[in-house]
Amino acid sequence: QGSLRACSSLGELDVFCRAREVKVDPDKPLEGARLAALQAKKTLLVPTPRLRTGLFNRIVPPPGATKEILRRCATSQGVRDYSVPVGLDGKAQVDLVVVGSVAVSEKGWRIGKGEGYADMEYAMMVAMGAVQEDTPVVTIVHDCQVLDIAEELVDDHDLTVDYILTPTRTIQTNCKRPKPQGIMWHKASGSSEMLGKIPILKTLRCREEQAGKDVTLQDEHPALANASRAAVSNKKVMAANTQPRAAPASSPVGQPQVESDPGNPKSEGSGTVTTVYVGNLPGSLRVSELKSALRELQVIPVGLNWQGAQHRAFLHYRDQGAAHRAVSSLQGLSLGGSALRAELAKSQRNKG
Repeated sequence: QGSLRACSSLGELDVFCRAREVKVDPDKPLEGARLAALQAKKTLLVPTPRLRTGLFNRIVPPPGATKEILRRCATSQGVRDYSVPVGLDGKAQVDLVVVGSVAVSEKGWRIGKGEGYADMEYAMMVAMGAVQEDTPVVTIVHDCQVLDIAEELVDDHDLTVDYILTPTRTIQTNCKRPKPQGIMWHKASGSSEMLGKIPILKTLRCREEQAGKDVTLQDEHPALANASRAAVSNKKVMAANTQPRAAPASSPVGQPQVESDPGNPKSEGSGTVTTVYVGNLPGSLRVSELKSALRELQVIPVGLNWQGAQHRAFLHYRDQGAAHRAVSSLQGLSLGGSALRAELAKSQRNKG
């Protein structure tokens, strides 16, 4: 009910009334926003979930659709049943972007789910000419999701918002921070992995490379090349990223758990690597920020297993000396307002 009340305010915005083509995220809380666009006879674009099969779907209700059918078109099932794909050459001209958020500030800073899809979708729209610098961005959230967010948590590839709609308020942020001007390939976290997951992104990269743009990926950086290769080759470690692990019954509730090194990968031409457990990662922290800290501390691992949802990460080093230096450098380090907890992973301590 709260999301429906917030979405109902969308029709009161001048930027919505003027828009002819509206892009709305496929999230369940934005179902009311999709319905509002269809009822106002706007062209509605919905991103393909996780961009697996393309960029957008254009929702095409059947002729003479009733309100009930429009409601169905606005659901996730309706997006599948009443849509046609829109690719890079689809000539989309988006007048309004509606996104979800985990948290947002009245200044327009936005925190998403941490996977970067909304930021990537916007950057891809810039690259294909579907949005302009002044295309307004709206987010729809609950009142409790409007928080103070430190500006240092916002990077230049993060999408900011111009309007915030809640069940009780309409906030115009007057945000002056520029929105992403395209895909920043050198900052795309886990970019090689993302290219494998999003075929259309690979196509776009080829186009930009042919146009003479720098499309060097973050994990093609020489200092991180070994770490990228280790992460890509070790499917077992990558799979562990998406599997929640049960905490031991004896551990205090809410404390990060020290576990056996998932997968314990082997580096090229060497024996088993030494693994460092990093816990107490704040929920707002991005893997790119941890990588930046590792570079600054000069303790770059050969592999990194990110488990942000569980507030932890595992770092893999070729020798014990490097692992111990990492523990010493990271223990107590403040990132995102939280003091990190760093130690050898349980399997390594048992060997010792």
